[in-house]
Amino acid sequence: MSIQLNINNAGLRAHELEFVRPQVEAAFKTVTEKSGAGHEMLGWLDLPETYDREEFARIKAAAKRIQAQSKVLVAIGIGGSYLGARAGLEFVKGPFGNQLGEKGVEVYFAGSNLSSDYLQNIFDVIGERDFSVNVISKSGTTTEPAVAFRFFKEKLEAKYGKEGSKERIYVTTDAKKGALRGLAVAEGYETFVVPDNIGGRFSCLSAVGLLPMAAGGMDIDQVMQGCADACKAYANPDLMSNDAMKYAATRFIMLMKGKKVEILASYEPSLTMFGEWYKQLMAESEGKDNKGIFPVSANFTTDLHSIGQFIQDGSRMLFETVLWVKNAKHELKVPHDPANVDGLNFASGVPVAEINEKAMKGTLLAHVDGGTPNLLITIDRLDDYGFGELCYFFWKSLAISGYMIGVNPFNQPGVEAYKKNMFALLGKPGYEDAKGALEERLKSLS
Repeated sequence: MSIQLNINNAGLRAHELEFVRPQVEAAFKTVTEKSGAGHEMLGWLDLPETYDREEFARIKAAAKRIQAQSKVLVAIGIGGSYLGARAGLEFVKGPFGNQLGEKGVEVYFAGSNLSSDYLQNIFDVIGERDFSVNVISKSGTTTEPAVAFRFFKEKLEAKYGKEGSKERIYVTTDAKKGALRGLAVAEGYETFVVPDNIGGRFSCLSAVGLLPMAAGGMDIDQVMQGCADACKAYANPDLMSNDAMKYAATRFIMLMKGKKVEILASYEPSLTMFGEWYKQLMAESEGKDNKGIFPVSANFTTDLHSIGQFIQDGSRMLFETVLWVKNAKHELKVPHDPANVDGLNFASGVPVAEINEKAMKGTLLAHVDGGTPNLLITIDRLDDYGFGELCYFFWKSLAISGYMIGVNPFNQPGVEAYKKNMFALLGKPGYEDAKGALEERLKSLS
């Protein structure tokens, strides 16, 4: 495996992992045997063996058509319907992947908010260039992507006509039912499946994430190979030999010690969106019944100049998990300046990656000395294989962790509350009775 977990700086006492061994092994067994709450959503657990090979081939073929017909793909989705694909593309191609003109089309993401300015920005970026759309929604009625799809469908039909637009709209939705499935069948769009047994935040290695990633130039064969190798490695039932179990156990110990916040910190901007993906995975899975660890992500060294003070010297409610990339893709060395105006000549000729590593190690020492427990997850490099591997590592750890704290890691009952209020305030049919009361409550708050 290219993933290594180091918990030497987590502040654990010698006996603590052994003390929680019964809980973590019981949770591992619950996951493996698919016997716990939400077990019907464990389709990701053996995904490398069970995924639909025929659909996988169609995804690769569709990605090639998109690359041939368009310069831009707009992927429309929210939550798990976009975070994984965006995280993967930036993980492999970096934050400037769209601008660098590498293999694959430019991929932009819509439907994750309700901002008219954001939508207009995407229209402006596309300009007169050819584009395609991949709309991703199990139901087709989720407000944010439904609004965005109306706009992009209208633009496609105006540009290419009703018939021409059919060749540029790709739909990822429920296999049999739902508004989007009905529309796709009626209009003749090519369709891919949102699996029934895989929740949104676990879906990035299904058609949900694979099509945008493949169109954007990722090698999805390597992504799935990384996932497959992780699946085998983390099937080991021994706590001390399974880093996914050990990470879950350590997080549980942190929570028992009152550490209610976990910061996933990385030192590569390419991991910014992976941090966003991690936040949804952890928060939506564990944040129930007044339980769970609150997940945050940070980009160092940038955020050391903002929240670094709090991590170092604030309330001791948090712990850090550092996601470290061992091998940088490029070697850049600090230039020599004869005038040495900035006093930096002590680092002349030193690779920037080495300075970054020293910053990481210096920060780790400082934060541990300040009383912040640190976990270190090291990955070899930012590539397609590593993305698939790392996704599975976090999935497996999270599932074990959720059962350890006593929640169903695979539902999200609290997400629906804001939607009901929004629908009522908008006057959606069926919600009229609640509108007046909500408006009165809002008046009292203003």
